[in-house]
Amino acid sequence: MYTHQRLTTAGALAAALLLAASATASACVTPPAKAVPRCAERNLSLKVTAAPTPDALTLRVTNNGRTACTVDRIPTVTFGNLDGAARPNPPADSGPYRVAAGTSAYATVLAPPTPADVRVVRDIGVAADPAHHGVRVTAASLGLPKGVRVYDPVTTLWGPKAP
Repeated sequence: MYTHQRLTTAGALAAALLLAASATASACVTPPAKAVPRCAERNLSLKVTAAPTPDALTLRVTNNGRTACTVDRIPTVTFGNLDGAARPNPPADSGPYRVAAGTSAYATVLAPPTPADVRVVRDIGVAADPAHHGVRVTAASLGLPKGVRVYDPVTTLWGPKAP
């Protein structure tokens, strides 16, 4: 009977230690970070300007909302009625990019021409997120009266500084 009592006491002690460890571990676990919501298109403004270097455009998206939100880290840039969009460089998959309230993010679109294959479009479409309609900008408004030259266009990912 003495052995049984010792085992029971040891079992109770082990159970108490497990409960204490469990309570301590749960107290140390931090709750998951609150997800930053996707930006509502109405809270964003987009601006496209011709960069000082040839065949480059600078994109700026500004979060005019009151809280931080996310856009896709790859700007969506389309060219006139051509199929497809500028591809990201460096190559990347879609994912969220956080834009704090009242701040801007920047990207650059490069369309290096190859004379034999270059195409010219009269307008481009830019959206901060593929789920958004974005804006359509004419080549003339960018100071490019002959149009935007397009050949294998690439875009950088959104970033915190203007190029």
